Amino acid sequence: MNYLNCSAEELEREYQSLKNKYDEEKAKGLNLNMARGKPGKEQLDLSNGILDVFTSESNFIGDDGVDIRNYGILDGIYECRKMFGKVLGVDSENVMIGGNSSLNMMFDTISCMMTKPIVEGCDAWYKIENRKFLCPSPGYDRHFGITGYYGFEMIPIPMTENGPDMDMIEELVANDDSIKGIWCVPKYSNPQGITYSDETVRRFANLKPAAKDFRIIWDNAYCIHDVTDTPDTLLNIYDECKKAGNEDLPILFCSTSKITFPGAGVAAMAASKNNMKVFKERYNYQIISYDKMNMLRHVQYFGDYNGMLEHMKKHKAVLKPKFDIVLNALASELEPVGIGEWTKPNGGYFVSIDVLEGTAKRVVQLCKEAGVVLTGAGATYPYGKDPKDSNIRLAPTFPPNDELVTAMEIFCICAKLAACEKLLQK
Repeated sequence: MNYLNCSAEELEREYQSLKNKYDEEKAKGLNLNMARGKPGKEQLDLSNGILDVFTSESNFIGDDGVDIRNYGILDGIYECRKMFGKVLGVDSENVMIGGNSSLNMMFDTISCMMTKPIVEGCDAWYKIENRKFLCPSPGYDRHFGITGYYGFEMIPIPMTENGPDMDMIEELVANDDSIKGIWCVPKYSNPQGITYSDETVRRFANLKPAAKDFRIIWDNAYCIHDVTDTPDTLLNIYDECKKAGNEDLPILFCSTSKITFPGAGVAAMAASKNNMKVFKERYNYQIISYDKMNMLRHVQYFGDYNGMLEHMKKHKAVLKPKFDIVLNALASELEPVGIGEWTKPNGGYFVSIDVLEGTAKRVVQLCKEAGVVLTGAGATYPYGKDPKDSNIRLAPTFPPNDELVTAMEIFCICAKLAACEKLLQK
């Protein structure tokens, strides 16, 4: 039964049947959460061994020759910069290790450029009254929150199967010097799980912005987070920018938040020497050094970049069944009735679905009333405004698998129920 081809009578019968199922689920008083991309307990348990790395007898002298228990080394210990250089595909000298949050480092980066020019001769961004930022959408709501906080006009950029609409980006940045940057999650994008194509990366590297201080915020949060046996590959943005003479264009970020412990991981950023000089000047006033004990703990636990990759295979074993549960439910329940389109990512943390246009808010509301918490409809767009009211981000990682099965059953009932309501109104 394809809802789009049904008569009003057929839809009414389907609606009543779905309403009965919904009321049964609602009466159970469930409390299930698919709202954010939080690792589940089984994933967190994978990293418990990191807590056993140090004892009171451990050697705390790093490769820099500095006692890591003390002050010093603003940009992080060498062995950790070396490891994250491999993760980000840059030389260790271009890496700075921060605290436990790459989001924090991104906020600080935007804050720095707000108050101090990143390019000599340009104004600090706070002086630009009509400052703008490009926001590939659907995208990451916390990115949009940062530029919203600093008063940027946020311009949605449509996503394609190859990444953001580069024709639109190239035209906008070439003709408007008030556009100061763009948010990017280039591998397994949040929420769609799209990896930017080689052509897209090269076009980013060859941008010719009117603003000399335009920057690409390259949040490679899921760079080693594969969940299938056919992982995506991402072209190295930094190498491509150097080839194009645009070495200062990208600022890269990543962390171990979804590799070890979200609240106690290690974050890193990478950028050109010109960019880093400005950022480190700010950090020099902000902090003496980040947690070098945690940096060394992570290095000794993984050994090196290859050790991180081996560890991520354990995560993959946990996550693949969860993604299968979500995708199988959507295929069996929504595909036959013709009311949804969704991504089938090879990695990352989310599945993005577009339900029937005009029903996303209703679906989220119905789910909440039935005890299933989702990320708010519209959250994947700047200002929380999805023009089609259709996109919903599903986060399958946190619930145990049995709860995830139940949550997806309820989600599909709600999506179908909202669709019948909408079509009957017509």
